[in-house]
Amino acid sequence: MNHAIPADRLISSAALARFHPGCAAMDACRCSSRCAGSQAGPDELDHVPRLHPGSDLAAYCHALHLQQRATWPLAAAGYRALDSTEVRSCELNGLEIRLQLNPARLASSTATADSAAVRARPCFLCIGNLPAGQQALAYGDRYLILVNPYPVAPEHFTVPAVDHVPQRIGDSIADLLSLCRDLAPRYTVLYNGPQCGASVPEHQHFQAVPAGYLPLDRIFSHERDRRGMPWGERRGVRYTGLEHLPCPCVALEAETAAPLQESLRHLLEHLKNLVPGPGEPMVNIIGRYQQGWRLLVIPRSRHRPSSYLDADGNGILLSPGTADVSGLCVVPRWEDFHRLQRAHLQRVFEEVCLPAASLRLLRDRLGAPA
Repeated sequence: MNHAIPADRLISSAALARFHPGCAAMDACRCSSRCAGSQAGPDELDHVPRLHPGSDLAAYCHALHLQQRATWPLAAAGYRALDSTEVRSCELNGLEIRLQLNPARLASSTATADSAAVRARPCFLCIGNLPAGQQALAYGDRYLILVNPYPVAPEHFTVPAVDHVPQRIGDSIADLLSLCRDLAPRYTVLYNGPQCGASVPEHQHFQAVPAGYLPLDRIFSHERDRRGMPWGERRGVRYTGLEHLPCPCVALEAETAAPLQESLRHLLEHLKNLVPGPGEPMVNIIGRYQQGWRLLVIPRSRHRPSSYLDADGNGILLSPGTADVSGLCVVPRWEDFHRLQRAHLQRVFEEVCLPAASLRLLRDRLGAPA
């Protein structure tokens, strides 16, 4: 049963409209800051826009981003810091790797997925634990949409379940596909597995960032057409292996949701057999909708690289999640940002991502789609 959502945590469509008049015409929107000077008052929070499939969710999210930057000091500080963060790039096997120096992500990069530690800490995605000033959109009855105050992208949202349930993609594939469709064309949806970058593995959630912001998201179509390995098609779902990338991955593309759900579930079952372990198979997923769905499934072989911090604090603080293995490596510490070089990044990808040979074995176990 869903928890009740306190009214003072939800923001009205009227309040959002004051921050971004005409927000429905998102294709024409090029604003990068607040569009109107008004601020939402408490009297405007009594009506909740409960967004269901088919609504203009991307417009509401953009307006929420502007509103939170203008009225919530923690978010304002986080996005100001991101605007001035240091970035440098290198190339690995055709994928641009952008290193982002982001000290605000220290807590996320050091979060433990150990079950005892998880049980002992308060869950900051639960409604009762949200920080003062944070407001939300209600996406249907089961999810909230929050502006992430510690962003890695110019617009960064966390989409937690209303109920406190564990991070598990098998139970939420339909939710992922709905969110991808409703956030199109402005945003891409991310999923971090509980042992693959999720800083709150005890609470089901997705994330969303601007479409094309992550290097892999941006170059996918080009790489699929140029070097992708077609695995065939089954029930309208096209399979493509991108084995050449530093993060070998499988693309599933379809215009219909039901067979895509089945295909992803089938893929995850075979991954579970290929890389045995507790819980769901280790994956990161990038989802996007463009006249049909595209899911990039990045299988993982381990949570963190061998170079990660040891008990004495020695090592490099790089804990890869979906953004990182997609080419945006978020580094909280200055010393790590400046000593990470191409060879080290290559080793990190080789250690945490399933190798290309295993991806080919996965293809064989799936069988050639008809």
